[in-house]
Amino acid sequence: MIVILKPGVNHDMRQPLIDWLKGQKLGVHISEGDYQTVLGLIGDTAHVDMDLIASLGIVDSVKRVTDPFKCCNRKFHPEDTVVSVGEAKFGGGNFAMIAGPCSVESEEQIVTVAKAVKAAGAQLLRGGAFKPRTSPYDFQGLKAEGIELLKIARAETGLPIVTEIMSIEHLSLFEDVDVIQVGARNMQNFDLLRHLGQLRKPILLKRGLANTLKEFLMSAEYIMAGGNEQVILCERGIRTFEDYTRNTLDLAAVPMLHQLTHLPVIVDPSHATGRANLVLPMALASAACGADGLIIEVHNDPMHALCDGAQSLRPEEYAALAEKVRAVREVSAL
Repeated sequence: MIVILKPGVNHDMRQPLIDWLKGQKLGVHISEGDYQTVLGLIGDTAHVDMDLIASLGIVDSVKRVTDPFKCCNRKFHPEDTVVSVGEAKFGGGNFAMIAGPCSVESEEQIVTVAKAVKAAGAQLLRGGAFKPRTSPYDFQGLKAEGIELLKIARAETGLPIVTEIMSIEHLSLFEDVDVIQVGARNMQNFDLLRHLGQLRKPILLKRGLANTLKEFLMSAEYIMAGGNEQVILCERGIRTFEDYTRNTLDLAAVPMLHQLTHLPVIVDPSHATGRANLVLPMALASAACGADGLIIEVHNDPMHALCDGAQSLRPEEYAALAEKVRAVREVSAL
C-alpha cells in the first residue's frame, strides 16, 4: 500500500500518521520527491482502513500495490535512486563505466589494465578474485590474493573496485571492497542476499541466466528489505535457444526495469554476447536504450587470458568504445 501526501506537507505534519502506521506493525518507507512525499507501507496491510487514511487532510490518495516487490518498486519511490561510488554516480540521469579483466591474474596485469581503462574514462575497476566457473577444472581465481591485488590497483589509480562474492564465509574479505558484485549464478542465493542487506555499501546484482524480471526484482528486494538501498541492477543476458552468442542480451529489460523500479540499471555486453566483436554494438545499444552504465571486460592480452579472453577487449578497443558511447549519450540527450 502507498499513501501519497499532499504537496506542502512537512515533517511535523506527517509524523503523527507515520507513528500511527508503525503502531499497526507496518514498516514505513518514506520517499520525498520535489512536489510530494510517498509513504510505502510494508507488511500486512489487509487490516488497514484505506478510507480512514484517505480522509485525513494531509493525504492526497491511498493505493494498494499488488506487486510482490515493495522496497524497489517505483510506486513506493517515484524518484530515481542514485548510487554513488567515489566520484561515479549511477541513476537519475547519471552514467558510469566499469571496466577491467574477467579475473585478476597478477599485479602487473591488473595495474596495467586499471591504468589503461582509467585513461579511457572508466570510473570503476572490475576484476574477479573469486570466479564461479562451469567446469571445476577451470581457473577459479586468486581469491583473497586477488582482492589484495585489486587494492593495489586502486591505490595506483584511485579507481574504486568491483569484485564478485560467492559465499557468506568470504564477507570479511570484502570489507574494503567498494562495490560487491553478486553474479548471475548467485542471484537467488537468498542467505547471501540477506547478509548483503545488512551492509551499507553498494551491491551490483546481476540477473540470473534464466530469471524473469520479477524474480530479479525480488532478489533486489531481499537486499533492500535488510536496509541496504544501494543496489545497482545489471542485465547480462539470459539463456535462450540461440547458440551463436553466449547468451541473449535482453535490452528491452532496461526500459522495462526503469518503469518498474527506481534502482539504476546497467548492462554487461561482455558476458551477454561472449564475443569481443559484439561488445561495441551492444554497448552502444545499451547506452541508447537508457542504461545507467556499462560493465565491460578489458584485458591487456586476451589471447592468453586465464578466463573469458574471447569476450575481452584490448585497452585500445575499450578506449574507442568509450568515446563512441559518450557520443551516443550526447545524441540520446537531445
